This record gives sequence, structure tokens and C-alpha cells, in this order.
Amino acid sequence: MPDRRDRPARPPKKHAWRRQPAIAEAQATSEPVPPAESSAAPADGVPAGSGRGGSIVQSALYRDGRHIASHDTLAETFRRLRETPDGMAWIGLQRPSEAELLSLAAEFDLHELAVEDALEAHQRPKLERYGDTLFVVLRAARYLDAPEEVDFGELHVFVGRDFVITVRHGAAPDLSAVRRRMEEDPELLALGPEAVLYAILDAVVDGYAPVVAGVQNDIDEIETEVFRGDPEVSRRIYELSREMVEFQRATRPLVGMLHGLMAGFAKYGTEEELQRYLRDVADHVTHTSERVDGFRQALTDILTVNATLVTQQQNAEMRALAEAGFEQNEEIKKISSWAAILFAPTLVGTIYGMNFENMPELGWGFGYPFAILLMAVVCVSLYFIFKRRRWL
Repeated sequence: MPDRRDRPARPPKKHAWRRQPAIAEAQATSEPVPPAESSAAPADGVPAGSGRGGSIVQSALYRDGRHIASHDTLAETFRRLRETPDGMAWIGLQRPSEAELLSLAAEFDLHELAVEDALEAHQRPKLERYGDTLFVVLRAARYLDAPEEVDFGELHVFVGRDFVITVRHGAAPDLSAVRRRMEEDPELLALGPEAVLYAILDAVVDGYAPVVAGVQNDIDEIETEVFRGDPEVSRRIYELSREMVEFQRATRPLVGMLHGLMAGFAKYGTEEELQRYLRDVADHVTHTSERVDGFRQALTDILTVNATLVTQQQNAEMRALAEAGFEQNEEIKKISSWAAILFAPTLVGTIYGMNFENMPELGWGFGYPFAILLMAVVCVSLYFIFKRRRWL
């Protein structure tokens, strides 16, 4: 990207955008700009810093690294930028309307495909160049302690020779902190829009560090829960694995994007100091991407271990049930054996207790001893039979 300090004064532009009525309406009705950029939307659902319902968070003009003006409308920003040859506009939006983006597209020659992506959101991280304008899509992340989950936001950045436009979908990242940092470092801000892009990239990548720490803590807790036998741990592993998939989609493309930026250092005359800063961001992104890959592998291993432990626990429970069933069968055998032994004398006694006149054994002198002996023989025989079969 050419050095903004070497370019001539910026003339008014004429554009052939295909939806001019919407642009004119947006320029005429842009809402006033609040004094500071916020990182979250209030509870009523109106975007942060929207004033009377607009999506403009802040629109400011800078020259030589110094803040010279903030404006209430986009039209005023456009006018002042045309009157300031060495100026740079930094416009922050949150969930803007189509008319607002079309107004910016007409003023700064933004490509319609990039504008469409910024409107629809849900884009993958990418870096695209349309003429003198860079279009960057970033996925920011933050760790929420209360629900112990990762929240992802989306940020679209347009970087031109004399402007930076940020379109934020979500609470992260905190661009107000980025703006304060740059305003407190005029020498860095004086390097132009590319320096702002570096600061935004650095803020997004630095925002990954608390997420990495939070996920590492979650994995440690999950390992403890796995060996404790918590029945809900499988669900937590699955949910965290899905978050790591999203985290990978946010971090992995950044490595290629930053290497693409570094490949254009010589062609676009990037300041040497800025080159060092971007290389440092690339190192941090690579480290974060490797950590996220490690988290996914660790969660896969933990899920495998958990499945093994659950299987072992189920096998132990089945074994215990089988042993209990076996013991119950043994008891039933004993009860059945004694019932059969006791049934034999009962049967004999019942027969001879009928006292019919035509029973020949009733008049026999040895009838009683014979009946007793018969009962004893049957009982003893059954006892030894059951004993031999180990029922007793």
C-alpha cells in the first residue's frame, strides 16, 4: 500500500455505484456520533454508542498521528476528509444498515462484494485486496467465565490510503481500547491505515490468550471429572470440542493472512517498524493456532479415555449383576431342594392320612414303621442327590 504521506491532496470522488438513492438517503440521515467507542451493546439491544438508534460508534479524523476532529455524521466526515490532504478517517460501525454501508462504499470506492460480505456477516477469516483497498475479515473470541464457554464475534475491516472502516458483529473485540492505544502513540498512528490494521490484528490475537487460558482450565477440570466418573462429562467434552472447531476456524486462516501481508511488504512500501510488529503478531497467531490444535487432540484423547472408562464401568456393573443373579440362583436351588425333601414325607403322610376302609396298609402291623422308613429313605435319597449336584 503506498505511503499516505506521499500522495497528493485527495480530490472529490465520482462513483458509479449501482444503488445511489440509498446512498444519498444514508448521507442525509446519518446519526450523530458519540464521543467514545464501546465494546458491547446495551441491554435494550441498541448498538453501543448508537445515540438515537444509528450504528455509528465513532467517526474521527486524524492527521500526522493526532486526533483533529470527531464528527456527528458520515457526510461531515467525508467533507472534512476531502478538505484535509494528509488526513485519515477512522470510522467504527456496529451492525450497520445497508444504506450506511452503501454510503461508505460510494465515498471510498469499496467493492460491492466486500460490502455484501460486511452486511451479511458469518464470513470466514480472509484477506482480500480490491485495488488500493484491503478487506479483512477477523473472528474475535472471548472467554465467558460464568457459563464457561467461548463467545465469538466477527469484525470486518476496510483499509484504504486514507481511511479505516471497522464493521463489528458481536461484542468482541474491544476497539475502544485499540483507538485509545493508537491515540496515545502518535508515532505509530502516523504510519497510517496499515498501523491501525496492525493494532486491530494485535488486539484480536491478544484476545485469544484469555480464551486459551480458560480452555486449558476447562480441559483440566474435564480430566478430573472423567476419572471421577461424572455422567455429564461426555456432554461437556462434546460442547468444548465444537468450540475448538470454531476456534480453529478463527485462528488457522490468520496464519496465511499475515504471511500474505508480509509478502507484500516490499511491493507496498510498508514501514520497517510496522513490519516487525506484524511479524510479532504472526508469531503469536502461530503459537495460538498450535495450542488450539493441541486442545482438539487432547479433547479427542479424553473422549476416548472417557468412553473406555464408561465401558469398563458398564462391564463391572454387568459383572456385579451376573454375580448377584448367580447367587440368587444358588439360593433358589437350595430352597427348591429343601422343598422337595420336605415334600416327600408330606406326600406319604397325606396318602396314609386319608383313612379309607379299603386301604390294606391300615390293618398291617408294620404299616406305621414302614411309612416312617419310607419317608426317611426318600428324604435321605433326595438329600444325597441334591448334594451330589451341589444344590445343597
